[in-house]
Amino acid sequence: MKTLSGKLALVTGSSRGLGKDMAIRLTEKGADIIVTYHSNESAAQDTIAKIESLGQKAIALQLDTGKIDSFNSFFENLKTEIESKWGKTELDILVNNAGIIPQSPIAQMDEATFDLVTTIQYKGVFFFTQKALQLLPEGGRIINISTGLTRFSIPGHAAYAAAKSAVETFTKYLARELGGQKITVNVVAPGAINTDINRDAFAQNQQLSGFISQMTALGRIGEAEDIGGVVSFLASEDAAWITGQRIEVSGGMFL
Repeated sequence: MKTLSGKLALVTGSSRGLGKDMAIRLTEKGADIIVTYHSNESAAQDTIAKIESLGQKAIALQLDTGKIDSFNSFFENLKTEIESKWGKTELDILVNNAGIIPQSPIAQMDEATFDLVTTIQYKGVFFFTQKALQLLPEGGRIINISTGLTRFSIPGHAAYAAAKSAVETFTKYLARELGGQKITVNVVAPGAINTDINRDAFAQNQQLSGFISQMTALGRIGEAEDIGGVVSFLASEDAAWITGQRIEVSGGMFL
């Protein structure tokens, strides 16, 4: 059932990996999609081709969520593109997914990497969402992507997980402040996922893959397809009474 028919969703970082699957699952429910990509326009066009094959419309826009000073021009361009493509002035669904996952022990973390991950994973989400609020109508949806690493600890991810913890707190405040407009705001927190970012690491380290599978109640590493359906559910009317919540989608890691 196309429960999101007529809705327009923006999914940051949706040219590949988790973001691509989120975009496709939203498409399957009837939403049109604004795909954003950092540098790989070809991958973004592949995502658009898939969306169009499912009978929906899409466009691709370049976005670097680490460059806060580019957001004004991005949204001016976005408003023009929305009106041109859809004859609309509003954006119904925002999914803040784009990010990086640098790994470093605390003792070896350098300030430049720390600043980069904090800017992209938290500051960028904060101010990108702030700009997007001007386009979100009453009853809109905001879905932020976090990580299971805010609940359990794996060495090497301190800066990343701390920034995602900030996003989770930000989500609760957003939900409270936007509740009067019936805009819901929730967090989806994936566990270990076999995406293109870390697929080689899992393939080359069977011990790691086995350990994660053993420590996961459902007995395997997650796939991108495990996440998108939860995002599309939260974007639907079926989830209209859910806001300010963190939903971990990890197959039961480290229970």
